[in-house]
Amino acid sequence: MRFTDGYWQLRPGVEMLRPRDIDSVEAGDNTLTVYAPTAPITRRGDTLNRPVVTVTFDAPADSVIGVRIEHHQGRRDPGPHFAVNREPGAVKVVVPESGAAELTSGGLTARVSTDGPWHVDFVADGEVLTSSSDRSVGIVSTPDGDFVHEQLGLGVGEHVYGLGERFGAFVKNGQSVDVWNEDGGTASEQAYKNVPFYLTDRGYGVFVAHPERVSFEVGSEVVSRTQFSVPGQSLQYYVIHGPTPAEILRRYTALTGRPAVVPAWSYGLWLSTSFTTNYDEATVTSFIDGMAERDIPLSVFHFDCFWMRQFHWCDFVWDPATFPDPEGMLARLHDRGLKVCVWINPYIAQRSHLFREGREKGYLVMTPDGDVWQWDKWQAGMGLVDFTNPEAAAWYQDKLRALLGQGVDAFKTDFGERIPTDVVWHDGSDPQRMHNYYTSLFNKTVFELLEEERGRGEAVLFARSATAGTQAYPVHWGGDCESTFVSMAESLRGGLSLSLSGFGYWSHDIGGFEGTPDPAVFKRWAAFGLMSSHSRLHGSSSYRVPWAFDEEAVDVTRKFTKLKLRLMPYLGGLGEVAAAQGMPVMRPMVLQFPDDRTAASVDTQYMLGPSLLVAPVFHESRAEYYVPEGEWTRLPDVGADGLASTVTGPRWVAEEHGFDSLPLLVRPGTVLPVGARDDRPDYAWADGVTLRCTRLPEGYDEEVLVPGGTGAPATFRVRCDSGVVRVTSDDAPGEWSVENEGRTVRASGPGEVTL
Repeated sequence: MRFTDGYWQLRPGVEMLRPRDIDSVEAGDNTLTVYAPTAPITRRGDTLNRPVVTVTFDAPADSVIGVRIEHHQGRRDPGPHFAVNREPGAVKVVVPESGAAELTSGGLTARVSTDGPWHVDFVADGEVLTSSSDRSVGIVSTPDGDFVHEQLGLGVGEHVYGLGERFGAFVKNGQSVDVWNEDGGTASEQAYKNVPFYLTDRGYGVFVAHPERVSFEVGSEVVSRTQFSVPGQSLQYYVIHGPTPAEILRRYTALTGRPAVVPAWSYGLWLSTSFTTNYDEATVTSFIDGMAERDIPLSVFHFDCFWMRQFHWCDFVWDPATFPDPEGMLARLHDRGLKVCVWINPYIAQRSHLFREGREKGYLVMTPDGDVWQWDKWQAGMGLVDFTNPEAAAWYQDKLRALLGQGVDAFKTDFGERIPTDVVWHDGSDPQRMHNYYTSLFNKTVFELLEEERGRGEAVLFARSATAGTQAYPVHWGGDCESTFVSMAESLRGGLSLSLSGFGYWSHDIGGFEGTPDPAVFKRWAAFGLMSSHSRLHGSSSYRVPWAFDEEAVDVTRKFTKLKLRLMPYLGGLGEVAAAQGMPVMRPMVLQFPDDRTAASVDTQYMLGPSLLVAPVFHESRAEYYVPEGEWTRLPDVGADGLASTVTGPRWVAEEHGFDSLPLLVRPGTVLPVGARDDRPDYAWADGVTLRCTRLPEGYDEEVLVPGGTGAPATFRVRCDSGVVRVTSDDAPGEWSVENEGRTVRASGPGEVTL
């Protein structure tokens, strides 16, 4: 939210209080509290009729400093609040008789000036990362209410990233962003997944711990600062030191939650009925038969909204006219080795039998007058499940539990953005704060049911809305995009921004959702989608089976589906890293190459884990991409006729690619584990694995961990001395191979390979 009119003036009706003096600084139990009057205090009389800003510093975790700015402290705080996992390390508080006061947590120090204007430096390794200066903190009164803002300094050449899944420019400098969940598609400033967290390439991130609307002006109100503001009388934020973006994400996700490990089968290809298309079991079977006949491995079949009767969403009852034998149908799908996902949302249409039940039990959100909140958008007379009521959450889970009993394996948790603010919540939560926070309760309710019924590691969602902390309930997909190359690029930008907001997995609708893609768009999007963490064929009013486009689309889909399945030993390991460290599977170039100034703004490609560069092609034939330093090797599984097998960077590259190809490069110094199967994702990944060694440097000595999948894991130690590669394993469960510079040596069980 903007408060100023240029540098000197405030906007009409705006009044501003700022800390202008330091009355005292007090050390507490690992805290530092500063009392800052809003005018200089030169005599006793100056303390009368004088507001004071209270700023408290603490350290919830190593190298993380919390800052709480308060004016009046007596306001009621009904919540909800983002969960912050507090694991404080060594904290040092210094309040000298003169000079700056300091609070230090790990490698990060907040240094507070006690003389002169308000000033706080956040310092790491002797360098100032960012600062709060004399015009940074504001206690604001406006015609629209009270606000508190902070402004943290931006350095020369500093780039800002994150703030959730945002489809505009990847680098957020110059943008104004309101963190407020909306059902707005992918083509505007609105977003389904708003996260009040950003990081920069200067070594720090900032988490604004408010689930209500948070407004960010990133170098847009004051070009030298990032401003963030919230309504009310207090503002809580956390500064998180890296120094690298990867370390910032590790610490941020330790605070707010890390993604769960998802089941192996979820990495395979998902096929949907699409949204408004006509379908029944015969249609579904024809799709599955068509995939099998064309040798395209399919892992999950998804039933979108009309598996239920129209005007009844959601009642969780299969439409009997279309699906007279749902249990039998699901059993038949399971017999074919498929998992089943069904669409749900948290809205209850008036025609649903659950509306009456929810109304009578008090499980639906109420108006201040005591009525059930309703409107006709999306579903006629729909209400909203109140997940702040534990009984309502259990009631909702029971309805889904019945579907699991029928044979459903996963849920697409759609919507959750259209949450009203003129309502009363069961637990008394602030409606403004619940607007964004609701999605976490919704997805948590469903995800925890799946874990309870299927076991940890077997739960997976296909969720659209999110906020801070919702990354704990994967997977999330990009929402309703158009079927164009431009929309394909905007979807990727959204996924890259989401990955720098703490989310480990991300997907999108292959071919786009709205409209019908032309064959070129579909084929390019298929390669991109199948080189993403999760892959789904889904559309709005048209089917997304590849033969609906042309026979080459079938070939492209088959090729990249099988390639992804062979990469499961690598992808499965990336999922475990996401759960353990908060590192996303799909990584922006800046995350993997933070010291490469060109990589800082690249948003049309990404790293799939640390070792594979993926550059989707946004044209019928021409690809343009950036290669960081080193000699990169084309993955031999991807056709690139007429192109050299290696590409040396740093430089931009322009190439021609057929539809069966895209730039897919292996980073030098990589040992890439490649699986033995290409027909399904859930297999014993270490059994039959091939370790592909790519330009290992002299003295290379690393362990390669191959997760188990459905079998036992294995650890391989790879060393390179005098050009000789030696690989040993004490626990290889079966056959394995090592490839290096065109040579392959096979082994079985524990042992050693030299080549």
